[in-house]
Amino acid sequence: MRVKCALCEIIENIEDDSLEAKRLRNRPIHTYMCQPCRDRIKEKTEKRAATGNFRLYRSPKVTDEF
Repeated sequence: MRVKCALCEIIENIEDDSLEAKRLRNRPIHTYMCQPCRDRIKEKTEKRAATGNFRLYRSPKVTDEF
């Protein structure tokens, strides 16, 4: 399967039977990112987290209250 990175627009081939290919086919909202872009984002996020001024906002988990 041919895919294009959403950030750098490099075209790569991934296995048709891989889990990532299945996700891209079945859920069009998912986008593909190449490994160098993933690594770059990971490094920059870790640097921001190390400064202490970084907050990771996640949606609160809903608990069933009866």
